Amino acid sequence: MNKPNGYEETYAGEFVPVQLGGHTAIIKGLEETTSKNGKPMIKVAIDFDSNDSQPEYFNNLFQADDRPERKWPFNAVQYILSEDKDGRCSRSFKSFVSSVERSNNAECVWGAGFAKWFLNKKVGVIYGAVEEEYNGNVSTRHRIRFFCQYDKAKDAKIPEPKLLNNKPVLNEGFMAIPETQEDAIPF
Repeated sequence: MNKPNGYEETYAGEFVPVQLGGHTAIIKGLEETTSKNGKPMIKVAIDFDSNDSQPEYFNNLFQADDRPERKWPFNAVQYILSEDKDGRCSRSFKSFVSSVERSNNAECVWGAGFAKWFLNKKVGVIYGAVEEEYNGNVSTRHRIRFFCQYDKAKDAKIPEPKLLNNKPVLNEGFMAIPETQEDAIPF
């Protein structure tokens, strides 16, 4: 075999996974969108802040990605439905907004300035193991399971693994979106 073009320039560093448990984070982007079923939802992108055990983890992955179509790392993005099946505020949406408000000692701005208000706000995130199936293959990945108050993140316990058990994984109201369907991030 001949050496492939760009072999010397291709990054192939050692992969270090996201540590399970709580992390202190900064919101890098928030976008209002709709689900495939037309339900309102938000798309949240985070990165770990300088006080975290893995500072700028996702930015470092993003910067090391030399593909022209690179995207913000999938496990740093969370899709949150704003309504439950009855059309009322979903628990996961309220938990996210409340966590950001408490973390920043500020009230959310509703309406036209909603998405912009979240930029660069602090929030705690808790990662857990989630079993997923994609193209017939089952794997376990480290995914955002919960948002929490920023100053409580480091003391958060690692959640029990979320297993498929022949049921779709919904991450406590968060949508599991296959990696091939993610939109371009950063916003």
